[in-house]
Formats: sequence, C-alpha cells, structure tokens
Amino acid sequence: MDHTFWQRQTSDKPLFPDLLWSRPENRAHAGKLLVIGGNAYGFAAPAEAYAESLKAGVGLTRVILPLRVKSLVGKVLESVEYAMSNPSGGFSQLALGELLAQAEWADGVLLAGDFGRNSETAILLEKFLANYVGQVTITKDAVDYFTPNPAAILTRSQTTLVLSFAQLQRLAIGAKFTTAFTFDMDFFRLIDALHEFTEKHQISIVTKHLDNIFVAVTGEVSSTKVEGLEVWRVRTAAHAATWWLQNPGKPFEALTTALAQ
Repeated sequence: MDHTFWQRQTSDKPLFPDLLWSRPENRAHAGKLLVIGGNAYGFAAPAEAYAESLKAGVGLTRVILPLRVKSLVGKVLESVEYAMSNPSGGFSQLALGELLAQAEWADGVLLAGDFGRNSETAILLEKFLANYVGQVTITKDAVDYFTPNPAAILTRSQTTLVLSFAQLQRLAIGAKFTTAFTFDMDFFRLIDALHEFTEKHQISIVTKHLDNIFVAVTGEVSSTKVEGLEVWRVRTAAHAATWWLQNPGKPFEALTTALAQ
C-alpha cells in the first residue's frame, strides 16, 4: 500500500499551521464545551478535563456531575452543574433531560470518564448519544460502555473516541472488523488498519501505540511522536474536543493539531 492517506507530525513541525495561526483571539468566540462524568467514588477525570480544556483555549467549559457527589466537590470546580444520580452514585436515567438541555448550550460534549460500572448509567449514555446530534468526544471508561456492542457509535456522525490500544482491540472485535489490532503489529500495519477501519465506519479514532498518538478520520491517518506520556487520554481528549469545536468542518486537521500543543 502506498500510504498516501498517512501524514507524520512532529513537535516542531505541525501538519496544519494555519489552524494554529487562525485561533480565536477572544474567548467569547472560542467555543463552549460540556464535560460529563464522575460517580460517587471519583470525579478526577471530569476535573482534569475541565482544567485541560481551559489550557487548550476553549471559551467556556461547564461540567455535569452526578448529584451524589455534590457534597464532595466543594470549590474544586468553578463551573459545575449536577444531574440526577442513582443509588449506586452514578448517573440515573432521569438525568437524560438535563444532559440534553446542557448539551444544547454547548458546541461540543466530552464524556470524560469516571462513570464507574453501572447498568443504569450505560442505558443513559446510550440514550444520550441516540438523542444528541452534535460533536461528542468519548474517553476513559466511557468508551467501555460501547465497545462490546459498538453499533450505536460506529454509525453516529460527529463522534470521536480517545481510547487506549486495548480498548481499540475490544472495539474492533465488537465491530467484527476483519483485521485484528495486535500489540505486536508494526507501524505500517497499524496505520493500514486504522485507515481501513475509519473508511468503513463514521467514527474518528485517537489512540496511542509505538510511542505515537494516531488520529484516524474517514480513512486519513496522522501520527505524532510522543515520549514519556503515560497518562494521556483525558488531556488529549480535552484538547481534541476543544480544537474540534473550534474547527467543526475540519475534524482530521483539528484532532491532529490538538496534539501539536
């Protein structure tokens, strides 16, 4: 294969410098991001996503957590709302209306993780994606809710997964993709597989393997060399969601450029 669909980005040579130069100078024009996540036992992921989205240059960020954690949050987050929780401390199905209403305020939504393992939350997230038509970025354990039966996300437009390589393996198995994503696959086999997967499915993929973060959108693939970045998903997802909502017509360029910061 000639790999004309693949481009390599380095820290000192971003692939799409025009996006860097044309960023909104006024925060009022820099977009609004809604971050959803957390459960009674932790909300580190949405808290990190909030902070990283501000570093990435978003205009406004609003966080929604389950009501059960309200007494624990205090002043950790400046802009936070709460939605109905279930007895286990995760989001209840009754939170759907609030999540959809808040999502209408935003230009993009980030399902940031720390949802825990809860069947009611699983139903809520599936219903949310079915009813919301805007940009959604999904990472951490939010991805795990969809990998066993990924039909809901594979056919949904404006959906980006920022996922570990192990999660990518499970996603491909759930999608019955004929090419296996294996830890021993070499660089070019991986970009071939990402190219084929995102040509077949509408979903956009951001994953890390072989000391690179790969972006794949509608068959186009970029790779960005990274070193010493062990904890990467929430930060990457927050930056990706921010750049994407600021460049909604250029998802591949936006997700790739988010890695150049």
